[in-house]
Amino acid sequence: MWIANGWKDYEVIDTSSGEKLERWGDYMLVRPDPQVIWKTDKKHFGWKKWNGHYHRSSKGGGEWEFRNLPEEWTINYKELTFNLKPFSFKHTGLFPEQAANWDWFSSLIKEANREIKVLNLFAYTGGATVSAAKAGAKVTHVDAAKGMVAWAKENAASSGLSDAPIRYLVDDCVKFVEREIRRGNKYDGIIMDPPSYGRGPKGEIWKIEDSVFPFIELTSKLLSDNPLFFLINSYTTGLQPAVLSYMLHTVLDPIHPGTIEANEIGLPVKSNGLVLPCGASGRWTAKN
Repeated sequence: MWIANGWKDYEVIDTSSGEKLERWGDYMLVRPDPQVIWKTDKKHFGWKKWNGHYHRSSKGGGEWEFRNLPEEWTINYKELTFNLKPFSFKHTGLFPEQAANWDWFSSLIKEANREIKVLNLFAYTGGATVSAAKAGAKVTHVDAAKGMVAWAKENAASSGLSDAPIRYLVDDCVKFVEREIRRGNKYDGIIMDPPSYGRGPKGEIWKIEDSVFPFIELTSKLLSDNPLFFLINSYTTGLQPAVLSYMLHTVLDPIHPGTIEANEIGLPVKSNGLVLPCGASGRWTAKN
């Protein structure tokens, strides 16, 4: 498992009964987590003294309850600063476990000793975008949600990257990739963080089990003649690491032989030293 253990401003304090207790900077949140199927004693005071609690509804969805929580605040990861705010369906605007991947591709970019162009698809609020840009890459950031792209710009500004070579686009990722292929544009690194289910700006339906393999095939056509890395993330339980590995081998090996790894990603739990699983990632890396 790849564990995001480099955080100082974030931690999973405890987990129990379908929920996790987290510290985000100076504030404690309780949020649902479908992986937490165990029931253990809730001994930490934060279970009762939280600043924000997302309550799931039996009818689907849910709502936030707040106590002395600002509308927006920031946390840091190494040299990066992220703007947080609780919003729809339990989210805060950041997936801390992805720091395991940020560290991985940031090292590759820094060690490449050449200009690296990175494409970040389904780029959300730009955690991977600012990480790649901070490492020195030129980044194209694509997401179908206008609000998420605006949030990514705020994260870049907070991280001192307002003038970094980041291109922001509000677009359907599939249609954008198709246009880039026609334009002949190429990228040295590709990151994709596809949702389990989603809709594009014009109502295009995305269902990951049906769409992800042809999308990997399509996107692979954008890799440069000297590519550096390819990363795919999955939060869907049906896409296990072996599935991600199989798809990357099938698509990339024939055109760009390299090293392929896939694994669960996770966060350490402070109360017991165990690890909370948070999805999976598949990585292709160029051979030296």
